[in-house]
Amino acid sequence: QVQLVESGGGLVQAGGSLRLSCAASGRSFSTYGVGWFRQAPGEEREFVGYISWSGGLTLYADSVKGRFTISRDNAKNTVYLQMNSLKSEDTAVYYCAASGSTTTRAYDYSYWGQGTRVTVSS
Repeated sequence: QVQLVESGGGLVQAGGSLRLSCAASGRSFSTYGVGWFRQAPGEEREFVGYISWSGGLTLYADSVKGRFTISRDNAKNTVYLQMNSLKSEDTAVYYCAASGSTTTRAYDYSYWGQGTRVTVSS
């Protein structure tokens, strides 16, 4: 069992930056890949990015490529999402999730955090 808790959300102006954290508890977290997803009001949850258990592989949605960076520190059981050059369309609730597979599909993720809200003002 893995428990995930996101933090770091808030209100930021367009062009600004935020760093989200996903803190995990439970055994074997370092063996899971971690994905970030987001859900804007009235829209479906969408894939943002993924990092493999070793950190050696990262994947990004086209909409965030070049602006967002995912990293992880397995010694701290934490995954980070650095978000730069934020746009109003990045406004959403952001979730981290853990999967034993390399995947961008939400239904492949077994464990989810509760989400953290990011609001980008224009």
